[in-house]
Amino acid sequence: MTEQNPPAVSGASTAGTTRPSAGRSVLLFLRDVVVIVAAALVISFLIKTFLIRSFYIPSESMESTLMVNDRIIVNQLVPEVVPLERGDIVVFRDPGGWLPAMPETPQAPLEAAADWVLSLIGLSASDSDEHLVKRIIGLPGDRITCCNDLGQLSINGVPLDEPYVLLPPDTIDVSGQDFQEDVPEGTLWVMGDNRYDSSDSRFNGVVPIADVVGRAVVVSWPIDRWQWLDNYPLVFDGVEQAE
Repeated sequence: MTEQNPPAVSGASTAGTTRPSAGRSVLLFLRDVVVIVAAALVISFLIKTFLIRSFYIPSESMESTLMVNDRIIVNQLVPEVVPLERGDIVVFRDPGGWLPAMPETPQAPLEAAADWVLSLIGLSASDSDEHLVKRIIGLPGDRITCCNDLGQLSINGVPLDEPYVLLPPDTIDVSGQDFQEDVPEGTLWVMGDNRYDSSDSRFNGVVPIADVVGRAVVVSWPIDRWQWLDNYPLVFDGVEQAE
């Protein structure tokens, strides 16, 4: 029996096959770029909407923890997933009357479009001036009293030693005014770290928990200011037992 050789593959005809043209290759490349960018935008939008977002600091009320024009990253899983704690720095929507009316600043169309895109993915914070940032001092049910003979604020009868508070020289009183307030259910008592330059719950009342956007976790900009934001759990140690 004669063995038949299999057909050789070298030199096989390429008839019927065509190479993609250079123009088509460019179009395919551009299509892939558009898909990748669109996917990145969608993912960034979802992260900004449900997980984290950025805000900038427009005022001096949280100095020297947060400085003017610092940018902070806010965890938006608070308070729905992660519970709020005393000492947390939180961003919240204006409950009404905390912020003065701000005139709209006109933007060039290109600038407005760029700001909209960056805001969409959480890299810009065009609505920062519609929010406030303060530190939680009292939770629902707490009694906040100030000040004792040492100038300290107390929660449920427990005096606090607050290392984050910025005071004028030769001042020990952490508030500048005496008060006693009970924090209603569903609300928070918040104060700025710069106590003598902060319009907070002492002047505007409590903040509904429903208005909390999230908890500030890190200063992200400028680079030389990068730091995790502490909620100083030891400051509030012992308060729970006093409730």
